[in-house]
Amino acid sequence: MDYETIIGLEVHSQLNTKSKMFCSCLATYQDMGPNTVICPVCVGMPGTLPIPNVSAVKHVIRTGLALHCEIARESKFDRKNYPYPDLMKGYQISQFDKPIASNGILLLEGETAVKKIRINRVHLEEDVAKLMHRSDNNEAYSLLDINRSGVPLMEIVSEPDLRSADQAREYLVNLRSILRYLKVSTANMEEGSFRCDANISIRPLGAKELGPKVEVKNMNSFRAVHRALTFEEDRQIKAVNNGERIVQETRGWSDQDGETFSQRSKEQAHDYRFFPEPDIPPFEIDEAEVSALKNSLPELPYARRARFEVSYGLSKNDAIQLTLSREMADYFEAVVAVKSVHDETLNIHAKNVSNWLLGEMTRLLNERGQDISEVKISPTNLIQLQGLVNAKTLSSTMAKEVFEQMFNTGMSPSQIVKKSGMQQISDEGELQGIVKEAIKANTKAVDDFLGGKETAVRFLVGQTMKLARGKANPKIAEQLVITELKKIKS
Repeated sequence: MDYETIIGLEVHSQLNTKSKMFCSCLATYQDMGPNTVICPVCVGMPGTLPIPNVSAVKHVIRTGLALHCEIARESKFDRKNYPYPDLMKGYQISQFDKPIASNGILLLEGETAVKKIRINRVHLEEDVAKLMHRSDNNEAYSLLDINRSGVPLMEIVSEPDLRSADQAREYLVNLRSILRYLKVSTANMEEGSFRCDANISIRPLGAKELGPKVEVKNMNSFRAVHRALTFEEDRQIKAVNNGERIVQETRGWSDQDGETFSQRSKEQAHDYRFFPEPDIPPFEIDEAEVSALKNSLPELPYARRARFEVSYGLSKNDAIQLTLSREMADYFEAVVAVKSVHDETLNIHAKNVSNWLLGEMTRLLNERGQDISEVKISPTNLIQLQGLVNAKTLSSTMAKEVFEQMFNTGMSPSQIVKKSGMQQISDEGELQGIVKEAIKANTKAVDDFLGGKETAVRFLVGQTMKLARGKANPKIAEQLVITELKKIKS
């Protein structure tokens, strides 16, 4: 039997604010010592009063607008009650029936079509403290760091519209991109500022009723989300085919073991006993303020990639890769703008820049674990490097070596070429002597050519490049090799 996979995602993203959600403590706690960025409100002392962070509310409104949501005219905070060690008050201030934003969409671009993923809601709450589990001398215990407690947390809940692990990963990548464009969150999964829980079930292909839902937690990277959902999909299909019942439960993901494991049953819906937060009155959201926030939105990834395709003639894939990061897209346009070109050559110019950024630049950024904002190569220097390639001063191989040195040092390509003596040899007179030397040293290759083996030409060009220490112009070298071999043949 064929099955359809149903996936919905709940994403929690910490917001970029100076202070916490309901107090004046700094929200930037990551580099602080444990329990040093706290106050009576964070700790949940009796008698303390929470005061909402207006900047956090605006961040949620801007996110909702970017996701084409309806923005509520009136919203409120609620108490979500549950007993857990990382929740000192015994409840979390969240939003229940009146979220700030709801009924939105996020677009996923496929090769042939665009898929709309519905957004159920975007709401605001406070983060909880952090439990750190330890084990010494065969004795297990847990420590509590309250610094994270009270940090503004935005929850974005999708409808169960995703149909594969691939789509789930693409959704998360696109959502993170939007949040970073808006600058409302660092959205860094590895640091915990962008966290995801996934709900997954299967049903027979063509069926309408949803199957028992399993929630998967503890996924701290896009790769982990993809692996966990792929495993869980296979596990559920095998279980059903073996006549087993899928239990509605919460399962954790073990990156080390590559499998999910049962954490707790969810056969019964958890009664969080939501009720309106008595210390924070309901609040109205002004239409004029919403309109002003809408006008402040930047050009978002979807619109920008469409413009890149039209304005620069880039392929859909190149446009998508360049616009996933706002900083990468900005850098691309800064480099393209350095050189004034005619309309008919703009597409070629833009493609050359795109090749550098999606090729060598991305490779080095990934290797060094760096962000484009840290790059030392100025847009002017990158254009200068491409100019040296166009002028045949540098071969493509040599240009990549120069690029890496530029990446490491910030030096201009002309400085590097002058310092290292790295310059392509295009003079036929100089190259002819090297070609003759290569032919003289490789008589077997010459015999192979005379015997009808055309591949001998490539070998002799390679030997010429070797003698020239990679500086020979490969096209001119090939022409000279063929000319010399024809002389010998005749």
